[in-house]
Amino acid sequence: MIFVQASHRHRFTTHPRRRVRIWAGCALAAWLAAGPATASPASASPASAGTASAAALGIDPAPLASLDHDIETGKLKLIDSLLVMRCGEVVFDRKYSHDYASIYSKEAHTKGPLNARLTGPYNYFDPAWHPYYHGTDEHSMQSVSKTVTSILIGIAIMRGDFKAPLSTPVLHYFVAAKVKNLDPRKRRMTLQNLLTMTSGLDWNEDVAYDDPTNPSDLMEATDDWVQFVIDRPMATEPGTVFAYSSGVTELFAYIFKKETGSDIEDYARRHLFGPLGIVHYHWKRTPLGVVDTEGGLFLRTEDLTKLGLLFLHDGNWKGRRIVSADWIKESLTPRIDAGEGFKYGYFWWLLPYSGKTAWVARGFGGQRLIVFPDEQLIVTSTAWHIIDDASIEFDVVKTLLPGVHPHQCAAPSADAARSTVAP
Repeated sequence: MIFVQASHRHRFTTHPRRRVRIWAGCALAAWLAAGPATASPASASPASAGTASAAALGIDPAPLASLDHDIETGKLKLIDSLLVMRCGEVVFDRKYSHDYASIYSKEAHTKGPLNARLTGPYNYFDPAWHPYYHGTDEHSMQSVSKTVTSILIGIAIMRGDFKAPLSTPVLHYFVAAKVKNLDPRKRRMTLQNLLTMTSGLDWNEDVAYDDPTNPSDLMEATDDWVQFVIDRPMATEPGTVFAYSSGVTELFAYIFKKETGSDIEDYARRHLFGPLGIVHYHWKRTPLGVVDTEGGLFLRTEDLTKLGLLFLHDGNWKGRRIVSADWIKESLTPRIDAGEGFKYGYFWWLLPYSGKTAWVARGFGGQRLIVFPDEQLIVTSTAWHIIDDASIEFDVVKTLLPGVHPHQCAAPSADAARSTVAP
């Protein structure tokens, strides 16, 4: 098993905003607490009416109550929502309220790495923008946007709109004479290298976000994000070293339009969000109007859960094929060791546990879509603990999974997803 441990490699208080340091190979008894809360306990709304009985679906109610209690009391910090689904039935769905305008009031008016422009959508402390989009229940997804981008690439391949093989060199989409730091390694960098975070580009997103060298912050402080990324020098041979990079995902916003002729947000509306009944969302754009595929999507918790259910149903939704089963298999195949207990697929984190593997979409501040396929279980959470980032997936493995018992789910019908989550 694995456990969370605080990292001491960073010299400042802000931790890497899309990754958490973990170590593998320890028993559950060795798990460490996530640390004291930085804000007052949450104000929880009642669990949604109409949810299925957890016990009837082989889930002990006590672990759910324990997670709920830990969120309410602030032991699990600044969690905004928790939704648990099994066999396509919602068994727990709760929202937790926090006064972010007060919690981050000082940071919202202080220029820094998470607030380079002081105003607008890239001030991560501005309560008008984060974590909720302008007072709606559409929550910032951050790097879960990367996983959605992967799904959209798979849909476009299935539909014949994205024709290039993943072996296509990235520079096929650029004018080489306008790319800086060009060398043979950059010429060998492929689309698959981008999807697996093995681009070879010089990009260290593990450094603290107070660090002026963090490339993700530097990118977001510029106007032309795509040019910033493609101009980076090479550090390693493509395909050999895992180096988590928000920048390589942003390249796909540009490449997707070049290859398909479609804006990726518009494509999502027509071929993913629309068919799944996702109508309430927002997707940020860069200063030049390019879709922010690395972290700009806002979704409701129940709509994020639909994406996990889509993958559990092998790409089918209400009898309609949305994404191919082949792409799902390819996306969830471990491509490289991501370190710290994780493997990595195509913009999916793969978390081994008890001889099985969970599929995880992860975003800065605590956005999580966790799919346990062997248990037919989905756990979705949103949060905004952006000063001291943490990971609820480990609390789920430690607390909830021991109370999840074998259960035979009914075979999904053509209408299997109709009553599971709100449209």
